This record gives sequence, C-alpha cells and structure tokens, in this order.
Amino acid sequence: MTIVVLGAGEIGAAVARQVAAADLVSRVVLVDEAASVAAGKALDIAQAAPVDRFSTRLEGTGDVTAVAGAGIVVLADPATAPGGWTGDAALALVQRIAGYNQIAPILCAGPWQTAAIDRGVSELGLPRTRLFGTAPEALRAAVVSLVALDADLTPAEVSVMVVGRPPDEIIVPWESAGIGGRRAVDVLSPPVITRLESRLSRLWPPGAYALGGAAARVMRSMLTRAPRLHALQLALSRAEGPSTRSAMLPARVGPLGILRVEPPPLSSRDRVRLDTALAR
Repeated sequence: MTIVVLGAGEIGAAVARQVAAADLVSRVVLVDEAASVAAGKALDIAQAAPVDRFSTRLEGTGDVTAVAGAGIVVLADPATAPGGWTGDAALALVQRIAGYNQIAPILCAGPWQTAAIDRGVSELGLPRTRLFGTAPEALRAAVVSLVALDADLTPAEVSVMVVGRPPDEIIVPWESAGIGGRRAVDVLSPPVITRLESRLSRLWPPGAYALGGAAARVMRSMLTRAPRLHALQLALSRAEGPSTRSAMLPARVGPLGILRVEPPPLSSRDRVRLDTALAR
C-alpha cells in the first residue's frame, strides 16, 4: 500500500517519518509544490531506515496526481506555509484529491482544517466516513498527560476522551473517564478538575510532532484493524447536530475510514455546552 502525505512542512514530515518507521506500508510519498524540499525530506527519512530497521520506501515529488491509487491520503502542511492549508485553499485541495482518488480516506492532520471537513462533506458531498481530522487525537494525548501528572500515574493508566470544537469548547466527559481502573471523578477532586479544565484551551493547537504522531497512530489502527477509540474531527450526522458542522467525537476506524462513532455519555452541563458550540 502507498500512503501519500500532501505537504512537506513540519507536520507532513512528522507524519511521513512515523508512518515509515512503523513499517506498516510499502511506500510513503511526500508531495509539495516545493518538490526539491519534498524529495530532500524523503531522502532524509529514508536514510534512517538502517538505523530504525524499517523497509518502507520514501519518495518526494511536486505532482499532486501521486494521490491516484493511494490507500490513504493525508492533508498536512506545505513547506512554505506552516500550520497547513486552510479555507478555500484547503477545500480546493480536498476536491482535487477526491477527483484523482475516489476511494482513499482523506485525513486532515493540521489543526486548522475544520472548515475543510465541514465543507468537504456539506458542499462536495464526500462521506464523513472518508474525510475527517486527526488533530483531536493529539489534543486528547495532551489531556491524558496532564491528568496523569495530577494523578501521579503513567499515561497508560489514564483513559480520557475529548469532544466539542477546539479551541473554545473542549469538553472532557469526566464521568466516563478512567484513572488507574477507577472513575476519574473518584480520583480527582472538583478543584483539580476545574483547574485542568481552565488549561484545556491552551493545549490547542498541538505541536507538529504531536500532530504527526496522532495521524500516524490513527493510520496504524486503520491498517491493523486495531479496536482503539480515537478522538477525531467528524462532520455530524443529522441526529448528532447541524449537518454543516463538525465536532471532536470518539470513533473507531478501519482501512476505508470511520467504522462507527461512539459518543460518550455527557452530563447535562456538558450536553448544553456541546449543543451551544455546534449552534454557533
């Protein structure tokens, strides 16, 4: 299988590096208008293969038609514009990808590509199972780290999800979160939870390496059919909210994209916050 990463910026290079090192696919292609930058970064990552013992082939090109035949396409960030494509430019690129490849899931790895997901589904008619964002998974990891520090445990002992629309409405369903095999609300006092919530907006946007790692983690689950639950940016179904909006929601993934969405139970307060955020 080939994975194509659009954009040879910091996020794109981080995605390519982590996917290649995982040795899950035969080929990773970095695509950027600055073709020499894409080729150079691909070569740099490829030179680490003997050290990290992976056999993934890496290539760099300036030709966006490389997405044709790819198993997964990642929308990252161009070398000349850190942070990734946004607005009409992002939507136009999504449309071009969909024109060249009618099957592959399109993962938006950047933190500011929410509008591309909203409009890609509502205006271009792409299924929400195919077009979604992975940046919330990086945010979730940051929240897990903060909770682990407060609980004096390792991140592996913390199970926390995030929902909402970053950065203003990041909601943690504490009642369904787990810490060391116990309910989070039984481990963390109300003042600690309030303090943690006051810091959530400052966790956005995650850094390039975290964003790259989040996209790679989601792709690992897709390719290995791992039953992990990921925090993803998803266009909403009519039953979940306004059809032209998207939100962070937990979902499971497979080779062709989203398998199913599994919204966590929300308190009445959190439900009101989420509904308000989606109505704006």
